[in-house]
This record gives sequence, C-alpha cells and structure tokens, in this order.
Amino acid sequence: MLIVAGIVVLLLFFSLVTVQQGTVAVITVFGKYSRIMHPGLNFKVPILEMIFKRITIQNRSIELGFQAVTIDQANVHFTSLLLFAVMDNQDETIKKVAFKFVSDRDFMAALSRTVEGSIRAYVATKKQAEILGQRREITEAVKTNVDHMLEDWGFHLLDLQINDITFDDEVMRSMSKVVASNNLKAAAENEGQALLITKTKGAEADGNAIKIAAEAEREAARMRGQAVALFREEVAKGMSQAAKEMHEANMDTSVILFSMWTEAIKNFTENGKGNVIFLDGSVDGMQKTLKEMMALNNLEMFGKSGEKK
Repeated sequence: MLIVAGIVVLLLFFSLVTVQQGTVAVITVFGKYSRIMHPGLNFKVPILEMIFKRITIQNRSIELGFQAVTIDQANVHFTSLLLFAVMDNQDETIKKVAFKFVSDRDFMAALSRTVEGSIRAYVATKKQAEILGQRREITEAVKTNVDHMLEDWGFHLLDLQINDITFDDEVMRSMSKVVASNNLKAAAENEGQALLITKTKGAEADGNAIKIAAEAEREAARMRGQAVALFREEVAKGMSQAAKEMHEANMDTSVILFSMWTEAIKNFTENGKGNVIFLDGSVDGMQKTLKEMMALNNLEMFGKSGEKK
C-alpha cells in the first residue's frame, strides 16, 4: 500500500505544471505537437506528455551592429535596435514559433542577417552623401521587409531604430572638411550679401542726399532769381519815376546817374570785406562811366516809349 501511495504521489507531482505569466508551454506527445499550456497551474499526463519548449510572449529586443557599402564604395557602420514579439498565443502562431527554428540562437542569427541584408541592399543603391539624411527612409524600407519575414515565423515587428550611422575615419574627416568648407562658403556669401546691401543702401542714401541737395539748390536759385528780378524791377520803377519828375522840373537826369555812381562806390567801400576792387576814379573815367550809364538809360527809356506807342 505504501508503494502504491508513493507512486500515486509521484504521478500527481509530475502531472502538475506551473507556467509563468508572459509565457506559454508547448506540449508534445511522443515528439508530436499536442497542445499549449497557458500561464498558471496546469495538468499533464505523466510520461506521455512532455514540455517541448517554453515560449515568452513578452516583447523582446536585440541590438545589431554591422557594416554596409554605398554605391560609391563608402563603408557605413550601423547600430540598430530591433523590438519584436510573438504575434499572439493562438495554436498556429505558437507552432510556428516553436518549430520553425531548432533553437533561439538560430532564430536570432536569421533575424540579424535579415535586418542586415535589408539595410545593405538599400544602402547599396545610395551614395555616401545621401545616407545621413535618409535615416527614416532606411528604417521604413527595412521594416517592410523584416515585418513580412517575421510574420512567417510567428513574430511581429514592433519597432526598428537606427541609433547610429558612422563612416570610416578617413571618410569622416573628408566629410568634416566638406562641411567646414560649405560653412565657410555660406558665411562668405552671407558676408558678401550683407556688404552689397550695405553699399546699396549707402549709395541710395547718398543719391537721395544729392537729390535733396539739388532740389534745395534749385529752389534757392529760383528764389534768388526772383529776388534779383524783383529788385531790378523796383530799381527800374524808382529810376523811371525819378527821371520823370526831374524831366518835368527841367533838370538834368544825369544827376541820378551821378548819385548812383557815388552810392555804388560807397557800397563797395562799406561792404567790400577786404576784397580789392579797381575803379577808375579820375574825372575822365567818371565822365566815361556816366556817358555809358546815360546811354543805357536812354535806351531803356526809348524801349519804354516804344511800348507806350
């Protein structure tokens, strides 16, 4: 009885199976798939049913590092992070995950080579200068290929991140020189444009100043001309009135010319401001000047009498 009781206890012990949360257990009978055990306490038939594999349905990640070559023969080094998980806990999906590969090591090797091959195939069609600016395009292209492959294996791609893209040291140095030269070129262009703008604005300002000064000078000249014309008109009126009055009084009009002559000499003396003016002060010179002024006066009076006629 004790032996039978012991055997029963052993059979009961071996028939109890605990499956951890986040995992499932694949059960086989004589090496053939039978069923799936879900998280919690499960029962199996001792000796007949065996646990073939415990499969996690939690998210899994793998970090990959590899090298690719561009179309212009530049070596590019990639570091990527792959996040994936089992699609679901259905029987068909779990059977794919359990029996597609001999071991997890083989699965990881195939996954790494698939991602690496997809990135290499994409990079081989691009030039070195295009790679750094196409991180997103590379990720999307690889996601499409890898996700389709993982579905055949019972997995689903959650995320793919390309964390680092680097080139060989020589290529990096040449790229740094290109960037530096481009920055210097851009700085020179900006400086040239700024200088051009400055000179253009300065020229515009000078032109406007010259234009304003010319306008002011023209207006001043016009006003000076009007003043001179008005002065001459008033002088002519005064001389005409004085000549008329003297003529009516039977006086010689040359007195007016003599008075103008003396007033002119007086003004030269008072307002000369150090300038040297040569005048013929002799009696003959004065008479000559008076005759010229009388001739001008007679000519002006003749012109006015002609207008009156």
